[in-house]
Amino acid sequence: MRASELTDLIKIWAMDKDLHEAAPEKQMLKLMEEVGELAQGLAKGNQEQVIDSVGDVYVVLTILSMQLDLDIEDCIEQAYVEIADRKGRMVNGVFVKESDLP
Repeated sequence: MRASELTDLIKIWAMDKDLHEAAPEKQMLKLMEEVGELAQGLAKGNQEQVIDSVGDVYVVLTILSMQLDLDIEDCIEQAYVEIADRKGRMVNGVFVKESDLP
């Protein structure tokens, strides 16, 4: 299944559970919980937990976007447009954009 199809299913699931009308502050806490689980999976080298957590983060971000009256795919597109032509280089395993380089 394509990401856009899965996103639509996530949105339907969230609406069925009235999550789209819940408090975004609570959803933000859920996001931090899922990011913590992702960090734990990475730290422990648990690939299964990493895969599950990346998916959970996307689900939570999709619902948070709905609560904020944003479309997750529009947010992703805007982020891509911003980075598409970004210049920079890897420094100690981290990409640093040109404007942040010394």
